[in-house]
Amino acid sequence: MGGDGAVQGRNNPHTRGVRGAWHPLPAGRRIMTNRMMKALSISLLLSLTGWGNPLLDGADPHAIRVGGTYWMYPTEAGAPEPLFAAYRSTDLKEWKREAVILKLSDVPWVREDRAPKRLAWAPSMLEKNGRFYFYYSVGPQSVQFPSHIGVASGDSPAGPFRDSGGPLLTGGNGFEAIDPMAFTDPESGKTYLYTGGSNGSKLRIFEMEDEPVKIRREVPTATPPHFTEGAFMHRRGETYYLSYSHGRFNHDEYSVHYATSTSPVGPWKYRGMILSKDRERQGPGHHSFVESPTGEWFIVYHRWETAERPGPYRGRRKVAVEKIHHDGNGLILPVVMTGPAGD
Repeated sequence: MGGDGAVQGRNNPHTRGVRGAWHPLPAGRRIMTNRMMKALSISLLLSLTGWGNPLLDGADPHAIRVGGTYWMYPTEAGAPEPLFAAYRSTDLKEWKREAVILKLSDVPWVREDRAPKRLAWAPSMLEKNGRFYFYYSVGPQSVQFPSHIGVASGDSPAGPFRDSGGPLLTGGNGFEAIDPMAFTDPESGKTYLYTGGSNGSKLRIFEMEDEPVKIRREVPTATPPHFTEGAFMHRRGETYYLSYSHGRFNHDEYSVHYATSTSPVGPWKYRGMILSKDRERQGPGHHSFVESPTGEWFIVYHRWETAERPGPYRGRRKVAVEKIHHDGNGLILPVVMTGPAGD
């Protein structure tokens, strides 16, 4: 969520705050229950040491694993033009910027709205049947220049990628076409696109065609509590985990919440907040989950490296990675953010 450098201006005044985009948690109601405080203590004992966070400049990181290699696609920080790049790692700690995989200047349909400035943010990657599908957000976000979601495909996670030739989704009528995330259900083989949020704060799910560059139909679903944007779906065991960000991206209350289901499209059972600010770091969110070859789970997210509150913050956000732990019922324990020494 939000932008750095070439994408500065995300959540612009044309859209942010119109119709109550985000919904702060009521002052008299705290999600951190006694049970979760116990879980937090357990998670603290289990937290990583010496991880080396933060890892690099960027935001909205989407990570996948292909064999023994991890690939990450963030909103770029300080790029000279709106573009996306692929980063590669074998351990989730050391990342190499492998290649620029897509520039908006190379996508003809992006120029059709004649917007004076364009933004590129919040990408995601899907591997399906040996091909890779790259989904991305295009702005501005305004009544005159609505947001779009595009999709490009290629044979390698490092590209090259060829755009599909037109927008997959376009915002309008209170819906913002932003923050795409595609997930293929291992049970049915169907691919779903999760999107939406911010101004409308509404989750939408679409079933994709077998080649997931076109939408087959919209799937009715409920928007879970405290949803603002940045939906992510993953499956562990028989449980589907829908996680998402809550709050304003450049304020301290930005955080990650989640819900579970026995289906990739709901109904959802809200489970609580799992990642939030601490004394030294604010506004963690817009994340992805990735599984290691040995079955360990990690969350890849961005945060503001500051002790100041409440915001708004400016400048560049940082990408960080933390290990995920579950309790005996498969629920995600609250995540403890770590620094260079695993503090």
